Amino acid sequence: MNIGDAAKRAGLPAKTIRYYEDIKLIRPDRDANGYRAFSDKDLHKLTFLSRARALGFTIENCRALLALWEDQSRASADVKRIAGEHLAEIDRKIADLQSMRDTLGSLVQNCAGDGRPDCPILRGLEEPR
Repeated sequence: MNIGDAAKRAGLPAKTIRYYEDIKLIRPDRDANGYRAFSDKDLHKLTFLSRARALGFTIENCRALLALWEDQSRASADVKRIAGEHLAEIDRKIADLQSMRDTLGSLVQNCAGDGRPDCPILRGLEEPR
């Protein structure tokens, strides 16, 4: 299949597929005319990459996961380690966002929002963390 068909079936923009090829995540065959020819295996890899990226895995994580997927003698512990590290990073980000929300919520709650110049939000922003 050509890149347009592969893009549609994998749910990825053709530009992303070209990028994945540039960084050697996928290596589709080329027809005699030089056009990319995607196989079912390429499509499976693209779908795999699309799902991994949607879950927030980095390109390097995707590279490692794809290598593990291709390695039939892999240890599931290696896959679990990568996923566990990523999950811990997501948890850190959630905690940071919750802290930001709590701080901003408190500042908004304490601001009268009237015509007076006194503003707890601005005071809060000028304070060091």
